[in-house]
Amino acid sequence: MLLVLAAACGTARAPVTADEFADRARDVAERWQSSAEREPWIEGFVPLRNLTLEPDWGRMPRWVGRSLINSAWKLEIELSVEVPAPAVLRWADGGTLSVPVLAATAAYAGLSKPKSFVDEECPARGCRPLRVIAVARGEATMPSSRGDVRVPTWDFTVKGVPEPFRRVAVDPAAMGGPPRPVNDGIQEVRTYEVHAPTELQLSYLHGTCDTTYGSRVHETPEAVVVDVDVRPDDDVDFCNAMGKIDRIGVTLREPLGRRVVLDSSSGVPLLSQSDIHLVEFQNYDPRRS
Repeated sequence: MLLVLAAACGTARAPVTADEFADRARDVAERWQSSAEREPWIEGFVPLRNLTLEPDWGRMPRWVGRSLINSAWKLEIELSVEVPAPAVLRWADGGTLSVPVLAATAAYAGLSKPKSFVDEECPARGCRPLRVIAVARGEATMPSSRGDVRVPTWDFTVKGVPEPFRRVAVDPAAMGGPPRPVNDGIQEVRTYEVHAPTELQLSYLHGTCDTTYGSRVHETPEAVVVDVDVRPDDDVDFCNAMGKIDRIGVTLREPLGRRVVLDSSSGVPLLSQSDIHLVEFQNYDPRRS
């Protein structure tokens, strides 16, 4: 069982009655059905990581991290402004999507744009220019709303660095954004696993002094809204400000199929067997990374 820090005491969420859950779940399902975020989430490409892919830091010289923070880029080649032909994204389930691709110049602009949190020039010691000496097309795998997907990249070779810096080559205009939570509350249900067509196991956050009374579900043809009935223990006089992750099963009336699973407390979609939680994307959009 994994212990995690949580805001306030546990989930800091008031108990929800069965009737309150039914009302909220209907609202969450209706909001999702009419949301502009729904179609890109289930049919398009919604990236769930930065468009500049993380390098293998274990192979990187120490000075590279500081140079990156200070955006100490130096372009020593001429980049093409020609826009390549569209590329086809490929998902593990066989799904595909044709998307426009950026020119190398546009990809480099995204890679090298200054970090917003840097307020001083690159220090003389421990920082050196990131000298771009070559560029090539490549491919990489990244998480998305529809699972891991193969995407085209522009790979920039930097002198003295053992591996290229990779930037997703898909035009951000063709991407969808992460769905926003209904409010600033906590995402109670974190992820789920499908144990049978009508059986899910939910991973959920609750306080160490709470008692779990069961799971709840509301189904529509397009979505499954889930909740866990968690209440504070009345016999506890003092509770630490800790939360923990637990698991509980839920039974559906109909097989899950391609329906989206939604957390009732935050209203966001859940990703199966994932450590990515959309409530953490409230102030973050990978398209602008």
